[in-house]
Amino acid sequence: MAQAFEHEPVMVAEVVAAFGPVPPGVVVDGTVGAGGHASALLGAHRHLGLLGLDRDPAAVEAARSRLRVFGDRAKVRHAPFAALLDEVSVAASRPSTWPASGAPAGVVSGVLLDLGVSSPQLDRGGRGFSYRQAAPLDMRMDPSAGVTAAEIVNSASVAELAAMFVANGEGRLAGRIARAIVAARPIQTTDRLADVVAAAVPAPARRRGHPARRVFQALRIAVNDELAQLEAALPDALGLVAPGGRVAVISYHSGEDRLVKAAFAEAAAGGCTCPPGLPCVCGAQPEHRLVFRGARKPSAAEVERNHRAESARFRVAERLMPMGADR
Repeated sequence: MAQAFEHEPVMVAEVVAAFGPVPPGVVVDGTVGAGGHASALLGAHRHLGLLGLDRDPAAVEAARSRLRVFGDRAKVRHAPFAALLDEVSVAASRPSTWPASGAPAGVVSGVLLDLGVSSPQLDRGGRGFSYRQAAPLDMRMDPSAGVTAAEIVNSASVAELAAMFVANGEGRLAGRIARAIVAARPIQTTDRLADVVAAAVPAPARRRGHPARRVFQALRIAVNDELAQLEAALPDALGLVAPGGRVAVISYHSGEDRLVKAAFAEAAAGGCTCPPGLPCVCGAQPEHRLVFRGARKPSAAEVERNHRAESARFRVAERLMPMGADR
């Protein structure tokens, strides 16, 4: 019997509140997963339809099943969020594939991205995401495409592996871990990789949790090209939303959050080149605003209930009305 694709979404109340003021139209949930955020949004906001995207075929199947109760207000497609511009264009050109919302076809009132890996991907040992379970070293969010973690581990040089680990915060131990991995090749399973990394990290240097945690996270990000996908998607998302529409992102990794923060700040500045702290004289016209300053975090109660929410960071940007337009 197939294991259910179930996932507790993070910061649901905050997501629902963020999209309450947007105009009638469609929210694109670029990481629809099991449909948790999508279901909450559709249940709370009758003026919205939803187009869900996900790279994981199992997630697509789960979301379609969960969102079926909303009828033609919800459509789900198998696609990465980096392709959201193309997916919106294709769906809007075909009435049967565009969600019903009461607004003209093609009106996008929001984009939601809940980044990182989902609980089912971690908990299903065969996917190879977790150092806690023995499995083939895979880590692909779409098991039908791309290179596996085993291919990277067994082909990358010491310098390439070390750079990957440094970028994920592994610091001065990155080279030591990379050399240990190369010396232990071939490595084909998650438990073998976890053991090699653990043996390479001296006991005094071990952080809270398993010493392989950051290495597995770095490999997952590389396998799925996550940062490049996000960097490509953010300008498209900001450009897609209608005036009054919002782009909301939940990130779990400092590299992700830096990209979101920079993209939102640039959009809110409108390309202004004036020195920080001085009035703008370059004529830049911002097209977006930050709905709140900084990143919001989950409540202590939510973290207590769901420890995977602890690293979540939530940011929201809103597209402004054109100058001189009536709201």
